[in-house]
Amino acid sequence: MSDEKDKIYPDCPTIVRTVEVGGHTKSQLLQKLQQNSILMNKFGERLITDEKFNTTNKIYSVRTVELKVRNLGFPEGATIPQVYKKANQVGLKLCPLELGPYLRLKYLDQPEGYLGKPSWRHRSPYGAVKIASEILSEDVDFPKGFYLRKIEGVLWLRGYIADDLHVLDPDDHIIFCQN
Repeated sequence: MSDEKDKIYPDCPTIVRTVEVGGHTKSQLLQKLQQNSILMNKFGERLITDEKFNTTNKIYSVRTVELKVRNLGFPEGATIPQVYKKANQVGLKLCPLELGPYLRLKYLDQPEGYLGKPSWRHRSPYGAVKIASEILSEDVDFPKGFYLRKIEGVLWLRGYIADDLHVLDPDDHIIFCQN
């Protein structure tokens, strides 16, 4: 019998959410994040304030699926391009970049990801949930997307930088949209 952690999407553990997106300007989104005591790192701020980050006036619903990188068939981890390609092959798609702030505002009960865990560089921190989205710039120093995190009780919407050779850990959590 296969171990639960080795199961491949769609026959693996997932968390499905429906999120309403749209209807706010960038400044309104930033204000809502602030009103909810959600912090951002410099990469998250750079993403949301960049001219390529677009918001829509129309409100629409997005159905998301959270799973581990290993559940896309990568028990040893994989690069972001490999993960995105495999997700597309199994019917998952990239999320609109605009989803990041809306998902952070909806997912207020995220479990703590820091307490008692070591920190490291060049790897997603414990408890982080990466949002798979279109990459706005191939510039290695420009943020590639958002991730959600709760650190010592504080909710964060953070941006991250990575190149195409960066390998995601098999236990990293990542969110895609369902077709």
